[in-house]
Amino acid sequence: MLTILGRESSINVRKVMWTCAELNLEFERQDWGIGFKDVNTDEFRALNPNAKIPVLLDGDHVLWESHTIVRYLANRQVPTALYPQDAWQRAKVDQWLDWQASELNPTWTYAFWSLVRQSPKHQDASQVQASLAAWTQVMGILEKHLAQTQAYAAGPEFSLADIILGLSIHRWLNTPFDRPLLKAVEDYYHRLAARPAFVEQCAGFP
Repeated sequence: MLTILGRESSINVRKVMWTCAELNLEFERQDWGIGFKDVNTDEFRALNPNAKIPVLLDGDHVLWESHTIVRYLANRQVPTALYPQDAWQRAKVDQWLDWQASELNPTWTYAFWSLVRQSPKHQDASQVQASLAAWTQVMGILEKHLAQTQAYAAGPEFSLADIILGLSIHRWLNTPFDRPLLKAVEDYYHRLAARPAFVEQCAGFP
């Protein structure tokens, strides 16, 4: 049995949960992080020295970093379209996994923590607006790409890239601000949100 350590409201935990559901992998989840068990303890740091969630326990194996975990889960299965064996197709999946982490994810942090989490530490109006502007600009890149593919991020088949991007778009659409209409992004999101694994594991949180 796989064990996922991390609270359900974490987008990175939900990446792992959605992947497990797509692969029909049974797992149990334990609440760690804000509002639950403290990750800043020797017990947790022995599993992840960064004191961050999620952590995956697979027997005696311990793994952290959500994108590494979802790659591992796909790799431990028989060949799957979630993470193609072909080097070129796999690279295209990796490209969007890395883009989400390095380009998209940093833009929303301040605005999301201000507008959704209502964090007292994130209430500088100028920083909120700067975050929203950067987020909108980067989402425009995804809009142009999806308008071209008319399918999924890495091509015609659903992949790990769509799990990571789908949750990012879910957060974009559930943050209260005057966002521009990105039709290709919203059409893509509706395709992803109709998947049973998304409904089961991801629909309840922004």
